[in-house]
Amino acid sequence: MGNKISEADLIINQDGTIYHLSLLPEDLAQTVITVGDPDRVSEVSKHFDSIELKKGKREFITHTGYLDKKRITVISTGIGTDNIDIVFNELDALVNIDFEKREVKKELTSLDIIRIGTSGAIQPDIPMGTILASSFGLGLDALMQYYINELSGDDHSILDAFKSRFSHIKGITPYLTAADNVLLNTIGSDMEKGITVTAPGFYAPQGRQVRAKNAIPDFINLLNNFQHSNYRITNLEMETAGIYALAKALGHKALSVNAILASRVNFEFSKNPAAVVDKAIKMVLEKIIKQK
Repeated sequence: MGNKISEADLIINQDGTIYHLSLLPEDLAQTVITVGDPDRVSEVSKHFDSIELKKGKREFITHTGYLDKKRITVISTGIGTDNIDIVFNELDALVNIDFEKREVKKELTSLDIIRIGTSGAIQPDIPMGTILASSFGLGLDALMQYYINELSGDDHSILDAFKSRFSHIKGITPYLTAADNVLLNTIGSDMEKGITVTAPGFYAPQGRQVRAKNAIPDFINLLNNFQHSNYRITNLEMETAGIYALAKALGHKALSVNAILASRVNFEFSKNPAAVVDKAIKMVLEKIIKQK
């Protein structure tokens, strides 16, 4: 393409690996599972038939291996969309930038990226233990103020309705992106579906009240009463909207699968969260190996 990417814009370590993830292009599989918790990487890869690679730097732990002849990479992102910004740009660089020439490749690669994460339900009919696929990611964080984010399909009408409903709340510039339709209908088949809200924090940004006073009273009720056409907000977490928006901007396919550990309206938390997460992992892996 001819335009070189500077050493300051794309940092490559002396061993040829990408800056934060410490991965080489050949370390990455076409199918990528992201998890927030670094300890959850091994909870996924323990199901692999073989593991060819284990690497780690900071909160970014990566295992690549095979399950039933399917090569899969699982990588931890840490918490929040600021980390998603790092992980997704570097995953894309690994497959779509020639590191030696520092140029974008003529033929681009689209990754299948599936998040397996934890979440809290805000609807009373979604019990703890549910495995939910996010049909849309609605971001209340600031990440996509720094990227061009093109809306399509139902994104416009849902986002306009949300902005209208929440116009009285200052300081929020929401963005919305749909899941990849193919992954939603394959990996996400037989799962509960809904709009997932991505918050820029865990406590007050998700309506939790501990000691500091919340600026948005009754936040959960405001969210769970929102409905547009057949769409409703089902759950809250901290990465999905950033994953969907950056995946779309970079030409990758993404799906977020949520293990529901909390019922925010019933003020309950799962007594066995590890079992719920393991259920989500097994469901996703079974669906992956059934894909062509």
